[in-house]
Amino acid sequence: MKIPFSPPYITDGVVEEVTAALRSGWITSGPRVKQLEEALAASYQIPAIVTCNSGTSAMELALRWFGVGRGDEVIIPAYTYAATALAVMHTGATPVMVDSGDDFNIDPDKIAAALTSKTKAIIPVDIGGWPADYNRIRAVLDSHPFHPASQEQQLLGRPLVLADAAHSLGGIYQGKKSGRLADVSAFSFHAVKNITTAEGGALAINLPAQFDNRQVARVLKLRTLNGQTKDAFTKSQAGGWQYDIVFPGYKMNLPDVLAAIGLAQFRIYETEILPARKEIFRQYNCSFEEDPRLIVPQLTDKNKESSAHLYMLRLHDVSEQKRNQVISHIESMGVAVNVHFIPLPMLTIFREAGYDISKYPKAYEHYGKEITLPLYPQLTSGQIEYIVDAVKSSLATCL
Repeated sequence: MKIPFSPPYITDGVVEEVTAALRSGWITSGPRVKQLEEALAASYQIPAIVTCNSGTSAMELALRWFGVGRGDEVIIPAYTYAATALAVMHTGATPVMVDSGDDFNIDPDKIAAALTSKTKAIIPVDIGGWPADYNRIRAVLDSHPFHPASQEQQLLGRPLVLADAAHSLGGIYQGKKSGRLADVSAFSFHAVKNITTAEGGALAINLPAQFDNRQVARVLKLRTLNGQTKDAFTKSQAGGWQYDIVFPGYKMNLPDVLAAIGLAQFRIYETEILPARKEIFRQYNCSFEEDPRLIVPQLTDKNKESSAHLYMLRLHDVSEQKRNQVISHIESMGVAVNVHFIPLPMLTIFREAGYDISKYPKAYEHYGKEITLPLYPQLTSGQIEYIVDAVKSSLATCL
């Protein structure tokens, strides 16, 4: 049996919506983008949503709007995908890395030591769909002196909390859904995410009362379209040809033909896709939780509920090399697995910049023991049983 790691979930509804977009005569940013933004905002009670071409772009848009730039610092976890750090670097600012806690996410107890007079933002990452501890993070930030350097920074009065929510669409923290857990949150709609637009992302704007979230959204929308005051769809309407360029923006907009994929998926996300992912997660946990060789991930606790984006299984007391042997054996049985993530300090670009993995022991420990199993709605009961058997067979062979 061959089981891929994460194929896109393309239903008849997706095909019909994309076909309708293609036949409409309008395929770049237009009505379907607006519908997707409105659907996300309404479903999750988010004040404003701005779609763009990736989750990475969404993070960069937020940082630049907040005035983050050269000479500034942004706190991020060492255990995340490179995009979290690259969004910071694209602004000219410096990523300051913090080690993980037991749940893969950034350790709030280690944040205070990373704060300096240059700190302008923090990017917690909801790894695997498990929300970070936002209340503890805010408590640390609120107790530390802040040195604003822009109008937006002065108005907020503390570092910006920008959630890297690429994994956590539908996740819950203390009764609130992802998108309302931070000042701003960056979603990803990449091909492997819980819902996809093939490539794409969105920025959920949830700033405190002193900000006009809708006005911030309008400014950010301009930034995705070269600073142009009208999108192409509006310009195409009768009498709509006049426009202005009000600042040097970027070309980061999401096209309608891609938004159509996400729109069709989001219509069934809370009723079909998300419950299916959670059920598979539960089945894995039931199969593995009594095995002393394994540490299973959490789906829920009293404060949080995962979006079940990744099933991140860990091995007890093994070396990285032994973990790799287990992976090779699982893959030899036809099951594609992955590792989330290689910690940033182990990657060439960061290692050569002076980041040292020895300063992040928990991140390395997680990495050396972690195996991500397939998790998507198309998995059948038979495939899930085969994956479980492949894992157990590999443990028996390699450990």
